[in-house]
Amino acid sequence: MHFNRKDLRDDELIDLYKNLLFPRMIEEKMLLLLRQGKVSKWFSGIGQEAISVGATLALQQDEWIMPLHRNLGVFTSRKMPLHKLFMQWQGSKEGYSKGRERSFHFGSKEHFICGMISHLGPQLAIADGVALAYKLKKQDKVSLAFTGEGGTSEGDFHEALNVAAVWDLPVIFIIENNGYGLSTPVNEQYRCEKLIDKAKGYGMEGVQIDGNNILEVYDTIKGVREYCIKNQKPYLIECMTFRMRGHEEASGTKYVPKEMFEEWNKKDPIKNYERFLIEENILNELDIADIRNEFKAHIESELKIGFEVPTVMPDMNEELNEVYAKRNDAHQTTNYKLQTTKEKRFFEAIKEGLHQSMHQHANLILMGQDIAEYGGAFKITEGFVEEFGKERVRNTPLCESAIVGTALGLSLEGYKSVMEMQFADFVTVGFNQVVNNLAKIHYRWGQNADVVIRMPAGGGVGAGPFHSQSNEAWFVHTPGLKVVYPSSPGDAKGLLIAAINDPNPVMFFEHKGLYRSITGNVPEEYYEIEIGKAKIIQPGEDISIITYGAGVHWAVEYAEQHKDISIHILDLRTLLPLDYSAIKQAVRSTGKILVLHEDTLIGGIGGEISAWINENCFEWLDAPVMRCGSLDTPIPFNLALEKNFMANARLHECVQKLINY
Repeated sequence: MHFNRKDLRDDELIDLYKNLLFPRMIEEKMLLLLRQGKVSKWFSGIGQEAISVGATLALQQDEWIMPLHRNLGVFTSRKMPLHKLFMQWQGSKEGYSKGRERSFHFGSKEHFICGMISHLGPQLAIADGVALAYKLKKQDKVSLAFTGEGGTSEGDFHEALNVAAVWDLPVIFIIENNGYGLSTPVNEQYRCEKLIDKAKGYGMEGVQIDGNNILEVYDTIKGVREYCIKNQKPYLIECMTFRMRGHEEASGTKYVPKEMFEEWNKKDPIKNYERFLIEENILNELDIADIRNEFKAHIESELKIGFEVPTVMPDMNEELNEVYAKRNDAHQTTNYKLQTTKEKRFFEAIKEGLHQSMHQHANLILMGQDIAEYGGAFKITEGFVEEFGKERVRNTPLCESAIVGTALGLSLEGYKSVMEMQFADFVTVGFNQVVNNLAKIHYRWGQNADVVIRMPAGGGVGAGPFHSQSNEAWFVHTPGLKVVYPSSPGDAKGLLIAAINDPNPVMFFEHKGLYRSITGNVPEEYYEIEIGKAKIIQPGEDISIITYGAGVHWAVEYAEQHKDISIHILDLRTLLPLDYSAIKQAVRSTGKILVLHEDTLIGGIGGEISAWINENCFEWLDAPVMRCGSLDTPIPFNLALEKNFMANARLHECVQKLINY
């Protein structure tokens, strides 16, 4: 192994050595503790330290890094207190994730490290978002994301690199090619000769380097960082290395030929660098022994602090209260009925809410397919690009997952974003980012996700199974998200503004069939309607219909046609969190409840509401809670079939059954 010190001073070379050795010695201690049963799991990076350490030291301290399982050197090189890392690894409440996460599944905004999730690929797109923030701020910075050779097979790898290239983002993607994805060798993972060959397909530069040579890694990434900043371009680096331990310790290494260990042991990054330092008379054997003894004492000292922690005593209220980030500002809720209003269509109210929010927040970015010059599939953002520019109103490639990840990356750097999912149906392509990254990040390590995803949903327009689904229930089941579904123009504007002001991820459902079919009085001022508060559309005494979205209009129309029935109509407006107080009031008002929604019956939110009423309001019921949902089939294209599919087709039958109970 050839080391080229270039213009590095002796003290800099020694500092690199200390940063390289420290994670190795920590790992050796962790493996001992694992065998003793004092820690539960460990993903070893032994043999790969030069990549993590070299990359981290080549960056500025305030540049974000997205590490993975085997990147202990990132955490130690950023000088995170070792005793707190020990607390993290043993699931202590004093760790970085309060016992809610394992090993390296945590981050620290203080240290500009973004916590990984097990799915690997989504981290790459978060780096896109951070790099976009740097670009918008005109800062000379880069973000850096790690992946393994196995991760390059994931769609998120393609999406993240494609977005970075198309948007000219200063982001460094590092592939740690260690030969195996768990037990799958590279010849079963890809067919290209080198993984950096993929860079050409995205229109970016790439280089393959010796990932075990600390000086080569450090010098390469310093140079690449300068390139990315100067040219505002991404870069792909493939670091060739080897995993000297199992995927994690329990999996072992029997599937790896013995001769490979012998070959790569000769390429050990620490042994070879030590030899170089001794040969160059920079350090001697005694110096190295002193450094090792100093680290050993430090590790033991920090370990003692790390293990002197109380047993975790679960606090249910604390757990529930930390799923969501708290707003710093007070809710600007307004009773908009008292304001001067103007009649607007549903889509116009949403457009106005977006437009006023763009003026209110200079750090608000809009992203989505065809939302710039074209104005979006439903023309919500028509004219925005002329007023706010293409930096803030951004057409995206067909990369739903990467754009959700980019939105999260923007949030790390203090930006707000609204992503338009062209049709709510398409969210499936970005589902992992939504339910695992956005939703869980605050609970996991206290980082907010200031992201709104606009979801044009629902049927009634004959668009068939892939453009008309009602999929809101998927997200109601995901703690950490907020799910909003307005039914009127005035509510749509106020709730959208509230969603943008909320520091948590909000799935904002907009019924496509309402865009141009309904009108209502909407204040011209900037105002909020509090998320989580239902609205009584009309009081009644015979039965209560609890509904939302298009269901509100079905219920109102039915009530007008059947004035002999006194119907209490409750518009939920928000599905997560639910307004249980308003639901209870609806039960007490009539004693007979019908939950109505356009979503299919099985697994819809109606089942959850029905169960909650049964558990909490049973004494006020005069009949079983009934549900009225759409057929348990995909939504069909033919208008006659679609009409038959809709819950509205069975509303009269359900109401009569409830009345006559």
